[in-house]
Amino acid sequence: MTALRERIGIALRPVRAGRHRSRLAALAPASTIQLRSPMFSDGAAIPVKHAGRGVGDNVSPPLKWTGVPENAAALVLVIEDDDVPLPRPLMHTVAVLDPTLSQIDEGSLQPGTPGLRFLKTALGYGYSGPRPIPGHGTHHYRFYLFATSAPVPDDVTTRLGLMRVLRDSVTACGVLTGTYQRP
Repeated sequence: MTALRERIGIALRPVRAGRHRSRLAALAPASTIQLRSPMFSDGAAIPVKHAGRGVGDNVSPPLKWTGVPENAAALVLVIEDDDVPLPRPLMHTVAVLDPTLSQIDEGSLQPGTPGLRFLKTALGYGYSGPRPIPGHGTHHYRFYLFATSAPVPDDVTTRLGLMRVLRDSVTACGVLTGTYQRP
């Protein structure tokens, strides 16, 4: 079965959504938030510990940021796979964060963590780490951190509803890119 998946991944290698199809990239104003992780630098490989279920331990990496505007009403963290073989990049994780936070500890991107509220993605709630198709090659995972001028209402529970809020209220953004290639 693994050999078949790898052959499929190799066949699909040229098929990628691409960053140019990301609705998030189009929303991002000039980057004023500096987003980083002590586990990988911008553009570098994400450690296997942070890869998704069945590939790694699915433990969220620690994230730290500076440069959030003082008047931010909310922060929104979205992790997106630009290279998935679909028409648009795939959102792995979507979380609304308390604007007073300046970091997320390793493993804390999970439901029940104070100051975080998750929206459901195609992969569920909470952190869903990198898990590209075997043989598909290197994938780029963009960690977007948006600051908004308005709170994200509790009744916003879908990515489409979130996109409307972001479109109307994003004031700052930071992006950290990590890569992952399935062994």
